[in-house]
Amino acid sequence: MLIRIISISVLLLFTVSISAEEYLGNYSANPYSSNSTSNPYGAGSSYGSNSINNSYGSYGSPYSNKSATNPYATNAPKLYDSQGNYRGRLSANPYDPDSTSNPYGRYGSKYSADSVNNPYGAGSRYNTNSPNNPYGQGLRIYGQ
Repeated sequence: MLIRIISISVLLLFTVSISAEEYLGNYSANPYSSNSTSNPYGAGSSYGSNSINNSYGSYGSPYSNKSATNPYATNAPKLYDSQGNYRGRLSANPYDPDSTSNPYGRYGSKYSADSVNNPYGAGSRYNTNSPNNPYGQGLRIYGQ
């Protein structure tokens, strides 16, 4: 009975933590996908309230702690591939260990297979999950 209660409470906590994240679009070079941050009429609009390209919004402002463009942000949007694997934080913070801008971190180094900056790994133009593939879907972006 105790195991059942614990498993239900863990499942409930997991569901609540997933639903707390907000889908912001796909970090992608594909200008034709409506979910792409490269589409100025879709998720990449500079007027969208949740767009990382809106310099006045929470996720694009250079002053917001949740922004992808703030070099001091500690709560930047998270990146996930199509299988749900975590791919780091879309952040301009070069000191955050999970930042895509950290040249020595797992998700920012050009030598790491998990980095979007590695043209032979996760950043390959031929990988459908890569943000550098102009015809792919890119990585899903979630903010809090």
